[in-house]
Amino acid sequence: MGSGDRATAGASRAAVRHAWTARMIRPLSDAGVGTRQPFLRKTFEAKGGGHAVLRISALGLYRAFINGRRVGDDQLTPGWTAYNDRLSYQTYDVGPLLVEGQNVIDIWLGDGWYRSQMMWAHEHALLNTWGDRIAAIAEIEAGGQTILASDATWSSGLSPVMKSGIYFGETYDARLEDAPADRGVVPHEDFDPRVLVAHEVNGVKELGALKPISSSRDAEGRTIYDFGQNAAAYISLTVKGEAGATILVEHSEILDKGEFCNTNLRSAPCLVTYTLKGEGQEDYRPIFTFQGFRFARVTVTGKAEIVDIASVPISSAVTRTGWLTTGHPLVNRLVENSVWSQRSNFVDVPTDCPQRDERLGWTGDAQVFAATACYLHDSHDFFVKWLRDVMADQREDGAIAHVVPDPTREHEDLYPGFYGSTGWGDAISIVPHALYRHYGDLDILRETLPAMIRWNDFVWSISNGPIVRPPRPWVGRGFTFGDWLQPKGPSEKPLPTIGDDAAATIYLHIAAKLTAKIAGLVGDKATEKRLSERAETVKAAFAHEFVTPSGRLAYDDQTSYALAFLHDLIPEDKRAAAKEYFKATIDRADGRIGTGFIGTPALLPALIKIGEPELAAAVFLQEEVPGWLYQVKNGATTIWERWDAIQADGSVFDPSMNSYNHYAYGAVCQWLFEDVAGLRPDENDPGFRHILFEPTIIPALSPVAVAHDSTAGRVEAGWRIDDNTITWETTVPEGARGTLIVPAGARNVILDGAPISSGPEEGKQRLAVGSGRHVVTFVVAP
Repeated sequence: MGSGDRATAGASRAAVRHAWTARMIRPLSDAGVGTRQPFLRKTFEAKGGGHAVLRISALGLYRAFINGRRVGDDQLTPGWTAYNDRLSYQTYDVGPLLVEGQNVIDIWLGDGWYRSQMMWAHEHALLNTWGDRIAAIAEIEAGGQTILASDATWSSGLSPVMKSGIYFGETYDARLEDAPADRGVVPHEDFDPRVLVAHEVNGVKELGALKPISSSRDAEGRTIYDFGQNAAAYISLTVKGEAGATILVEHSEILDKGEFCNTNLRSAPCLVTYTLKGEGQEDYRPIFTFQGFRFARVTVTGKAEIVDIASVPISSAVTRTGWLTTGHPLVNRLVENSVWSQRSNFVDVPTDCPQRDERLGWTGDAQVFAATACYLHDSHDFFVKWLRDVMADQREDGAIAHVVPDPTREHEDLYPGFYGSTGWGDAISIVPHALYRHYGDLDILRETLPAMIRWNDFVWSISNGPIVRPPRPWVGRGFTFGDWLQPKGPSEKPLPTIGDDAAATIYLHIAAKLTAKIAGLVGDKATEKRLSERAETVKAAFAHEFVTPSGRLAYDDQTSYALAFLHDLIPEDKRAAAKEYFKATIDRADGRIGTGFIGTPALLPALIKIGEPELAAAVFLQEEVPGWLYQVKNGATTIWERWDAIQADGSVFDPSMNSYNHYAYGAVCQWLFEDVAGLRPDENDPGFRHILFEPTIIPALSPVAVAHDSTAGRVEAGWRIDDNTITWETTVPEGARGTLIVPAGARNVILDGAPISSGPEEGKQRLAVGSGRHVVTFVVAP
């Protein structure tokens, strides 16, 4: 699908509304959150062998069966949305499942995100977050006629799922399968079918199962399986034994000095319990939950044995589109870790983590990772769907929620002010622009622009001026997370960190400038002018407030310099001095990272921008904490939340906030794709219709190779060093064009066998190329 087709398809999907004849119905067998899960049933007449379409959704989660055969292969349907405003429904071809004459549909229901625990028990665990009664709506159309519609004539019963929850896990008793539907249903009188929207993404899918790479027994006789990869997944079991025997599965991401360790799960039990029915080999996979884990500890009670066990990863990121390899094994593993963290945290919503009592759609994490996500997997529809939820949860004053979908929106008595943080709310402008840049989608810019403007006006209003001074308390209007988890160095002599006012003001400038650009792209000249002027006002105010006469930034930390250089906030006459101060911040940190969530994606690109590729390489490649490769060297298979999640002495960091599967710091992959391999879309002709190739030669990474399946076709780039000669290869897809930007100082440049006349003595050369494969060689100074 081309970029133009992609945008048009997205716009048309947004407008689709189905005229429902069915009603949302509640099972009378439902006893409330945390109890045995109900199901709905209806017998109906149909003709076999023809085409038939099922449209179905639920408040909660559902799994549908027709004549005992499962409908579709999507997981955790209907997904997670801002339920009060938007509820997805799925459409399935069920003709092959129908038989001539009498048919039976069963719809199993689970608590899901809708009413199982959300948020943290150490503060206020939320139950019944969006409602206290689960329900479903379904209709089947065949031959132009509605042959089934959910209504008051349906019946209900109880499934063998004894309890389920996103954080809890699942308890399943196979002895209770085939229970009768001996209760009735009632219509959900308050449900408005106008909130139903056609599913905007491909569903959450199972990925390839992971077999254990090893197993061991602990002192209590429990078996611990290592699946070799941390992932958002669930256990697949094949067991045999006597009826009533149970299999208990516990989950963890790490071993602590060889011992099973799940303390970082906090109040999330993450337990799966299966009770056998005692009829030969039995297969089971959880239905309404998932866990984040690499290790599983299994306890067998009674007479039973495990015939087979596997970890089954699930994800919305199912189509990989980006590959990058280097001559450095740890860097290659870092890229794969980013791939796995994206898969793990793209489960219908871009979450922070897949394991503990959180798993929330944090806007800050999403905005820093969006560009990387678009390189690694097809992420267009996924982000479009989520952005519509961001807009649905936007507050009246323009504030963007910290997490989307927002569980706190209807519970502000318990979680007041859970919105309005700069760097987090800026997802409303940064993510749509990433989709435009990467996929050429202009429609998503049009759709989100009003929300961007309201957000930018909100940030300005925090302090009624260009310098934003956020309140420190979380509940304060305009509270900011700043540069979350910025390392501070040794406690006896902490390193400087960016202040909230500087971080918030920088992001006000970023968002104002970006929103002005977007307004210009969609033809809103008045907004373009107003916000361009605002961006210049903020820039001038920043220089006055945060740049000293000597060129030193007020907080003198890596994040301040990285963001200020990257976004051109340092006056021309101060840049040379500021560059030296920037380098000094890295020297004080012993050449290590000094940035958190918002500073880290900017750090290496800023160093490249100021002409310090060797320093960027040194920071990236050092293997001590804090550092990207430190994680890999210490056995990480995904990206950690904290640089020191496992400390240098091997001890586990405080489990009160520690995840081993966060994608935020994996945003460095954008730098690897765009700066190191040197492949990026031209913003002026987006969607890879015009590709800019500009590598940064880092000898320790040679050879470098990258491939990306863009909307324009496959794009490739790579380079290697032989003595002082660089061989650089690129591939431009059919119908696209490219510009090769040869590094400054290159000599003896040859393009596709033809010598190229020398360019400026110290400047870069730009070589226009058409579709196809191109080979450039040049010599660099030793």
